[in-house]
Amino acid sequence: MFFFYPQKTRVFARVAVIYRYGREEDEVMGLHFSKELELVNTQVAPNDVQEQLSDVQERLIKKLGANAYAFSVSLPQSAPCSVTIDSGDDMSTQPLGVIYDLRLYVSDRKDERPHRRNSVCFAVRKVQFAPTEPSARQPQTLVSKSFTLSPGKLNLEVSLERDLYFHGQQVQVNLNINNASKKTVKSMKAQVVQHVEVTMTNSHFSRVVSSLESREGCPITPGANLTKTFSLTPTASTNQKRFGIALDGQVKDQDANLASSTVAAAGKNANDALGIIVSYSLRVKLNCGAIGGELTADLPFKLMHPDPNAQKSSLRKMQSTDNVDIEEFSRLRRGESVADE
Repeated sequence: MFFFYPQKTRVFARVAVIYRYGREEDEVMGLHFSKELELVNTQVAPNDVQEQLSDVQERLIKKLGANAYAFSVSLPQSAPCSVTIDSGDDMSTQPLGVIYDLRLYVSDRKDERPHRRNSVCFAVRKVQFAPTEPSARQPQTLVSKSFTLSPGKLNLEVSLERDLYFHGQQVQVNLNINNASKKTVKSMKAQVVQHVEVTMTNSHFSRVVSSLESREGCPITPGANLTKTFSLTPTASTNQKRFGIALDGQVKDQDANLASSTVAAAGKNANDALGIIVSYSLRVKLNCGAIGGELTADLPFKLMHPDPNAQKSSLRKMQSTDNVDIEEFSRLRRGESVADE
């Protein structure tokens, strides 16, 4: 970040997280459905500490002049990730979820309340990237179903290629069905389910973000086997204006993605995380008719952004030292990478 610094003044940077778990329209008689917590409040100018500048900051300072100052703020490691819950309509004035607010203000004291006339506000987000060394474990599960007054079992084996996928990638699902029962499998369905836990209200809910149903290879008669592969791509564009869908950006953003999986730090439990906890699972259902019921298998996996530090440089090469190319910033803020030209 950078700003123009007027001389003989003190500039402070304040980062607050707003945790909204209810609609603003429903707040009556002093009842509030939001909590605000100040995470950072520090003086950024005048500042004797020399900041290590990035290439973009150096070019911006060179372009904007000597009155431009660069600064950076560090959030606590335990701070929750930015998550927005889709309200399903355009009536809500304030989005639900975890929202960060960065405010620069001019004041004589740090504890003075910022005013609109002497402050500038930015909407920022905290994004969690995938581990640089993903696990080599291949998720796999085996479930069986027996039937009343009928011998044998229906066996279903589900596996994924890996336990970590990036946003926009296809999730390849491998099925191995062994029908050792007397029932007949009439259809198959594969779903990617998003699980959301709101820690403030201790509530849980799930939403299907991608689904595919197939009758290819069916009916699977008693004694028959079937091996099949499904491809699912969970995206935010196919889940617009659906209540309860967790996103990593504002609902109206064109490049918003589904919220990334919440990953706890080393030595900590993901259930102890603050804010909104998001997880994903693959759900496969075999339909055996109205009497036979369904056989269901759930297999958890992670959906995240790749770590930009582990890849090649994300910015395009600058063609001139006097001009700054920022056309790829909208993609970088989502965690995507841009190949060098």
